[in-house]
Amino acid sequence: MAYDKTDMTTPPDLTKSLGTGAVPEILPVYQDFLPPCNQGCPAGENIQAWLDLAQAGRHEEAWQVIMRDNPMPAIHGRACYHPCEPVCNRQSVDGAVSIHAVERFLGDRANELGWMPKSDALPSGRKVLIIGAGPAGLSAAYHLRQFGHEVEIREAGAEAGGMMRYGIPAYRLPRNILDAEVQRLEKMGGKITLNHKVEDAVKEKQQGGFDAVFVCVGAHISKRTDIPARDASKVLDAVSFLRGMESGEQPVIGRRVAIYGGGNTAMDAARTAKRLGATDAMIIYRRDREHMPAHDFEAVEAEEEGVKINWLSTIKEMDTDATTITIERMELDENGRPQPTGVFDTLQADSLILALGQDIDSNLLQGASGVELKPDGSVSVDAGFMTGHEGIFAGGDMVPDDRSITIAVGHGKKAARYINAYLLQSSYVPPDKHPLVEYEKLQLWYKTDADQSVQATLKIEDRVGGFDEVISGLTEEQAVFEAQRCYSCGNCFECDGCYGACPESAVIKLGTGNRYKYNYDLCIGCRACFLQCPCHAIEMVPADDARILAIREESA
Repeated sequence: MAYDKTDMTTPPDLTKSLGTGAVPEILPVYQDFLPPCNQGCPAGENIQAWLDLAQAGRHEEAWQVIMRDNPMPAIHGRACYHPCEPVCNRQSVDGAVSIHAVERFLGDRANELGWMPKSDALPSGRKVLIIGAGPAGLSAAYHLRQFGHEVEIREAGAEAGGMMRYGIPAYRLPRNILDAEVQRLEKMGGKITLNHKVEDAVKEKQQGGFDAVFVCVGAHISKRTDIPARDASKVLDAVSFLRGMESGEQPVIGRRVAIYGGGNTAMDAARTAKRLGATDAMIIYRRDREHMPAHDFEAVEAEEEGVKINWLSTIKEMDTDATTITIERMELDENGRPQPTGVFDTLQADSLILALGQDIDSNLLQGASGVELKPDGSVSVDAGFMTGHEGIFAGGDMVPDDRSITIAVGHGKKAARYINAYLLQSSYVPPDKHPLVEYEKLQLWYKTDADQSVQATLKIEDRVGGFDEVISGLTEEQAVFEAQRCYSCGNCFECDGCYGACPESAVIKLGTGNRYKYNYDLCIGCRACFLQCPCHAIEMVPADDARILAIREESA
């Protein structure tokens, strides 16, 4: 039984245990809990651990901790939508820790100084084929190399990166950063074969003598919609449009460009159109801002750059001879779904870019026995990422899940662990997670205001004139300060609060980095240490359980 730290009174069942010579019924124990940032990270990073090292200026050690889970921190510090931050307990005080900005600093420092991840794995003699050089494929290749396996990525495109290269504009993710993270994998012995489209996964597995295959082709096929148009050449898809920016095959879009959709790809397409000289870039989206799939900061940045967003609108027709788009106004019903109103407006546009989502080309698995394909091209996998065909695994956009580069990187890491177990004819069992520690459990007696560090941005007029990176990184001083804002939720950081609060000298300091332990012969179970612990790294448990835990720790 655990006790609520927010209850500052002594529980009734403890009063009889506090007298002289009495035996306490509950005792404190030091425990590790799960911080919400760690839980919120799709890549499974131990965020709290590397923030602790970063705040001490131990930057390479911090980077090495990140690299245990995520091989592309400089990319993620820019292009991840950092779901770890909205759940940060500091959000309830003066703003979340800017985790992505510290990660970006560490990733950039590693690229600048040429750091390489540590590995002591011996060659296993086993080979894995990875199909697709996007975030899932690069992540899986990295982790499989760390296990000692030989890996080869086969990629249909002319360069590695997948949607990180062909879907995220350079103003968000500079190509030299992407290239540096990819080149590190190659230095580790990961082989990347470009301009090689795999048509049959089973055949390539057999012909190449591979022991396993990980299929992680990105979602590159744009969804279409039936919009009557007299000139189909004026209707483009967003994926092809953004890909053309990378390959140099830029379509003619004119001065007035409409973008149909409300996701991040729509925002990127609109902002790119502005950079190509469009005087008017107009997003048309059938729902309101609250229900858009794009992240709000993407819409804010787009609007700052002059993009106009037409909320609650849907396209009915495009008369391209007259460059006129007819839109119908929508309204949301009680379930938040858009409904037509019968009210129509017109917009003038030279071209229309469709950003309505993407599907997967899964033809390479059509002939694989046992593989179950869904209507959108995604593949059914078991809990270990294996398809119904022995030795063929899948992840990233290929499997049903939300789509982001961080989710894909997480898939690559997890799949690598299951593939490693498969190759070694063993099993992988994910470790149990510690209980989550939320803001209400903290006892912030040292609470001080320390506002989140602000990343500098390009002036608006400088943004739309080219593809220079819009958001700058933190200085070393800022990065250390930002890391120091971490509360270390759920895990002891040796503040000595328990040591100073104990009236019976029952808390024993074990030296820097070793935390503390209790002398239960002296402890009276008064909860003073429990109430003083700012990060909730102490729990009150039944006395017998506490003593058993202490014996186990002593014998470990």
